[in-house]
Amino acid sequence: MVSVQTVIGLLIPFAGTSLGSACVFFMKKELGKSVQKALNGFAGGVMVAASVWSLLIPSMEKSTHMGKLSFIPAVAGFWFGTLFLLLLDRIIPHMHLYSTQVEGPKTKLVKTTMMVLAVTLHNIPEGMAVGVVYAGMLSDKMDITAGSALALAIGIAIQNFLEGAIVSMPLKAEGVKRSRAFFDGVLSGAVEPVGAVLTILATGLVTPILPYLLSFAAGAMIYVVVEELIPEMSSGEHSNVGTVMFATGFTLMMVLDVALG
Repeated sequence: MVSVQTVIGLLIPFAGTSLGSACVFFMKKELGKSVQKALNGFAGGVMVAASVWSLLIPSMEKSTHMGKLSFIPAVAGFWFGTLFLLLLDRIIPHMHLYSTQVEGPKTKLVKTTMMVLAVTLHNIPEGMAVGVVYAGMLSDKMDITAGSALALAIGIAIQNFLEGAIVSMPLKAEGVKRSRAFFDGVLSGAVEPVGAVLTILATGLVTPILPYLLSFAAGAMIYVVVEELIPEMSSGEHSNVGTVMFATGFTLMMVLDVALG
């Protein structure tokens, strides 16, 4: 049976997105370029650290019975996750923030819709990551503590807060009403709790392949960082703010995992 603690943990990342999207009601001006670079860098650092400490390392630890081949589930899952996001990137029409180029198949969707789809697309691995970790916590066969699961949920929520603001503020700048910009920002994060809950419901079925699913989520998240966040934090006029905030996000997520785990 899923506990209240688990339900709260699954909703924490979504709450982060919703609170970040609410910034559209309190901030009058669009986020500056330096702020955007800082937020993207921070989010990237959190996701990379979460991929390592909360997903890849537990995947290999659970596979120690394979001896020197214990890396196989981590490598296989990582590549499946990477290729899965690559496939979604090709088949779902979307447009990254402040980009004029539409990715994926040709479509008649308006720009704001494709901007929301881009963020929704990249929220998929985050929801999977939280769901898989909590599934592992509920399983008797995985040594994942409630603290480490909570650490991942909090880490994802922090970067989701930033992401929610990055989505809603540019939408408002595009002429979208504040209420609609907020709704679209919240909607972009709705895929996370849905994916997490579905994973939890299938805990009994996925337990045997949890090491692969953990690394799958890691591969998908690293894809997002390399394909979107790093290029955006490094674009335009040279600045080190993105790199510094990447290190900050990485450190914070590492500390959370160790302190709460």
